[in-house]
Amino acid sequence: MKDSGQARICVPVCVRRAGELPGAAARAAAAADLIELRFDCLEASQLDAAVRDLGATVEAAARPLVYTFRPAAEGGGRELDARARLAFWAAVGAGVRAGRSKPPDFADLELDLFEEAGEDLLGLTGAGALICSRHDFAGTPRDLGGIYEAMSRTPARVLKLAVRAERITDCVEVLKLLERARAQGRELIAVAMSEAGLLTRVLGPARGSFLTYGAPEAGRETAPGQLTAAELRGLYRVGELDAATTVHGLVGSPVAHSLSPHMHNAAFAARGLNAVYLPFEVSEPDEFLRRMVSPRTRELEWPLRGLSVTAPHKSAVRARLDWVEPRARLIGAVNTVVVEGDGLRGYNTDADAAVEPLRGLLELRGARVALLGAGGAARALLWGLREAGARVTVFARDAGRARVAAEEFGADAAPLAGASFAGRDLVVNTTPLGTRGHREPETAATSAQLRGARLAYDLVYNPAETRFLREARAAGCETLGGLPMLVAQAAEQFKLWTGIEAPRDVMRAAAERQMMEQVDSSQ
Repeated sequence: MKDSGQARICVPVCVRRAGELPGAAARAAAAADLIELRFDCLEASQLDAAVRDLGATVEAAARPLVYTFRPAAEGGGRELDARARLAFWAAVGAGVRAGRSKPPDFADLELDLFEEAGEDLLGLTGAGALICSRHDFAGTPRDLGGIYEAMSRTPARVLKLAVRAERITDCVEVLKLLERARAQGRELIAVAMSEAGLLTRVLGPARGSFLTYGAPEAGRETAPGQLTAAELRGLYRVGELDAATTVHGLVGSPVAHSLSPHMHNAAFAARGLNAVYLPFEVSEPDEFLRRMVSPRTRELEWPLRGLSVTAPHKSAVRARLDWVEPRARLIGAVNTVVVEGDGLRGYNTDADAAVEPLRGLLELRGARVALLGAGGAARALLWGLREAGARVTVFARDAGRARVAAEEFGADAAPLAGASFAGRDLVVNTTPLGTRGHREPETAATSAQLRGARLAYDLVYNPAETRFLREARAAGCETLGGLPMLVAQAAEQFKLWTGIEAPRDVMRAAAERQMMEQVDSSQ
């Protein structure tokens, strides 16, 4: 594997007009180790001018350059047959030989061109080195090994395989190819595209990948699941990752916009730990735990140490665990997994974390509590409130579900529709209503229902100002948002994985920064 600090980030430049290339290359240089010039993104009428004026682009970039002219079938900007692509590379080579531009450091050509032109490509492009690439945006081919062997027979210095991960376990074969290339002394770029393949983009360089790709900014991605160069360097610290970096992650679906990577990676950095935390987009938790997590059955050798678990997998993961704490068994949900020895241990840090922010705000023993919702979050809070001695009534749209949850924890149940919470010491929203996105305008209770209650607590943490909290303030209630709970449960996870106290202030500040950035980017 590469030593720490050797990760290379290649930033693609994809613009429509030739005149935009120098400026875009100069901007990309601020974050890039290499710059990929995507000539296939140019309008057809702009291609000749771009090739003719390459000198200005090369000077503006001031970084090693990768030239790419990719057909639509492999993710390019338009339909390009082999003849058109070979003509492009001939024009590039002619410009180099005529002294109009410096040779590109790398020319990225597709495998089919190597199979058609063979050794002639070495002189055709004028490039310093060739990359032989194959892209599959439809899925992960079954014969990845065979494709790799075909590419290995070309005169290319670097091989590149980019495939679409339909599920996270597709990453297994991609990462195994990196092990194979490293053992053979070959330079390989291996990427699993899509959200499910994100871990290959972050961990790839530490496992031997020649480079990883990072977009110049959000919204300018050139492939599914591509992170920005700033995220790779800042959030995930790819330049510091190595073979010994312990891996942690969030298991759920969807997870792309979670605050957890921001909190945990900031905490690892603050404590000086060689560790990284990634979002794992998982559709099939049993397969993921079997093939990638459990030390007895996993197909990857990687220093995975722990997982956070979120919706919809908090119950499903229990079947693959070797031990589950009694509290988590009673609640029926695991939100934390620790890899210990050759086994997996499950915990629930939500229950204590949900109650912790309430201490000091009101006396929980004997408090009259209205709990809105009957899902996993409600069950965790029911456990915590029962332990604190509160008197709880579960309100839910599904009266039967509310009754089942209430009976398990010695609480009462009532229908949510038309309910009044006057006289309640505490009203808690445990539903996802109000969460950033399409549910943001919704609320579990109106100001009319909340009037006369003392404290309204929303477990939703993003946005910080939910409609439920606005309704509560309009009703004259004190309010509490979900961020303190989020930080508290994450801090306990951190301690379970590392054995040391988490820097809570650092974690909270990281979450708040990211929420502010999300607000800014949406405006």
